[in-house]
Amino acid sequence: MIARLFWIACILAIGAVTVAVQLDRQAASSPGLAQIVPEPVRSGSQNQMVSAALAGDNLAKAISEAERLVRRRPIPAEHLTLLAIARARAQQAEASALAIQFAAQRGWREPIAQEAMLRIAVEAGDQSEAARRYAALFLRDATPDTLLEEFGPVVLGDANGEGQQTMITIVGGGERWRNYFLRRAPRVMPPAAFSAIVTATSANGVRYDCELLARAQVTVTARDATAGQGILALLGQQCPDGSRPLP
Repeated sequence: MIARLFWIACILAIGAVTVAVQLDRQAASSPGLAQIVPEPVRSGSQNQMVSAALAGDNLAKAISEAERLVRRRPIPAEHLTLLAIARARAQQAEASALAIQFAAQRGWREPIAQEAMLRIAVEAGDQSEAARRYAALFLRDATPDTLLEEFGPVVLGDANGEGQQTMITIVGGGERWRNYFLRRAPRVMPPAAFSAIVTATSANGVRYDCELLARAQVTVTARDATAGQGILALLGQQCPDGSRPLP
């Protein structure tokens, strides 16, 4: 009899945990469920708890919930970003900056952290670091063009500066996204910087798709005729037979 009761108790306990875990998962898409998820099993629902706390006035609770989220799931960069936001709203500037730095190190595609680190690097005059953060934001489709246009001159505007040289290195090693670079960069980067980057990388052995390079030349020329001439010269070198795509 005792053994049977023990077995039933185990089954009920397992069922309760299973239900709690399922609620935790569902809370990711249904925030209202987060409050009823038992605290010990909160994982995905903890994000919702942090968001709800940030929307309120209890900043101490927001920090506490964010710290709990980071303890339970320390890897995602987004969790550290939430902690940084909570600390920033509580006027804990140094602690917030530290959390942002860790978030940016863990997730190069975490936009809030990357933008924060870009601004910090610019303010510190670290052009190389600023260029790396700029590149991370550039590769994210959802990054507004206006943000890239705003920081492009600051990060890449110095001819032969560290920012421009770092971007040349990044583009030169980014074979898988060079076509994306040719499509987006002509409209968001300073024309002279874009021309210098494609010219320098070409001199280092990079071959660009001729059709995309020709389109980039038209876009850049409309913005800056001198910069457009530089790309036109590059087209003549890489694509002597016209704007035919490379095989």
